[in-house]
Amino acid sequence: MTTFRRLSPIHFTGQPVRTDIRDNWTVVLEYGNEGDGPWLVDLSHRPRWDIQSRHLDRFQSGGFIIPHTVNTSRLENGILVNRMNGTQAAVWHLAGETPPMPDDPAFTEMTDATLFLALLGKEIFSITEKLSSLDFQAPERTPPFLFQGPFSHVPCQMVTLHREPSGSVMLFTCSRGYGRDMVHALLDAGAEWGLKPAGEKRFTDWLDSISAGQTDR
Repeated sequence: MTTFRRLSPIHFTGQPVRTDIRDNWTVVLEYGNEGDGPWLVDLSHRPRWDIQSRHLDRFQSGGFIIPHTVNTSRLENGILVNRMNGTQAAVWHLAGETPPMPDDPAFTEMTDATLFLALLGKEIFSITEKLSSLDFQAPERTPPFLFQGPFSHVPCQMVTLHREPSGSVMLFTCSRGYGRDMVHALLDAGAEWGLKPAGEKRFTDWLDSISAGQTDR
């Protein structure tokens, strides 16, 4: 039986010091010299599903709930669900075991087709201001919330997951073909604030610390 190796669309130049093999992905848990942040984390191995249906309300089961309001998100039990429009939602599995995708034509597996990044730590919105005119801090909105639009001239889905001066978190996904250019743009824009690649553990440790009590907005 042939085993296919799954590859991220990007490659960081840092030296991995801890890795894990998961569902045929080599996942970097930690890089050497990650510094004090901000950090850029490759989460492309984390499963992501797209749902398209005229009746999204029928999917209020299976461990996740789709928000009713467009451009809002819900984070619960390590699953982030984004309402994109009246007939489409995205499900991002951020942590824990992933259940099998439902056997339903409304679902499309997006993991291997897209890039998935986390930007976390201090000054991340100073970095994003260089690459987009969108206001990811949006004081009138309560995280988590979704943006759909250009980032570094690339069509993206972006979620402001946490918005605190001591350390914020954003998530990005786009077509995997833009991966190398997107990472180059982010690391270049973040150089003056010391942006460095970090392993998955940097993100999951943060997620564990705030996982309780997240709801849809």
